[in-house]
Amino acid sequence: MTDTATTTTISATEMLADRYIAIWNETDAATRRELIAKTWAEDGHYLDPLLAGDGHDGIEAMTAGFQSAYPGHTFRRVGAIDQHHDRIRFGWELVTPDGQTFVIGTDYGEITPDGLLRSITGFFEQP
Repeated sequence: MTDTATTTTISATEMLADRYIAIWNETDAATRRELIAKTWAEDGHYLDPLLAGDGHDGIEAMTAGFQSAYPGHTFRRVGAIDQHHDRIRFGWELVTPDGQTFVIGTDYGEITPDGLLRSITGFFEQP
């Protein structure tokens, strides 16, 4: 698939996933809130085995709490993004401050018609 529409969609999806990852890594609350507003629908929902967040405020509180619990850890997206219709799937890893992979995972998401995240469901395991 090399037509322009497909390339644009993939590029927009990659940018969306990368903004999503940036939210988890952003330590400045004001900048993180801006990223959330550019990335998530107002009624967005996040769920994994340990965390959940609803709406912009819930997602902000969840990511701030995560950062407090794991200072200096960073997320990285790994591999390609799979997409069909309004669904995406991508892999990631959480890295310790000394560069060791701490957790690996896969997130599954739903995208709104205007290109924001409606939901993410995360799965993870220790490597």
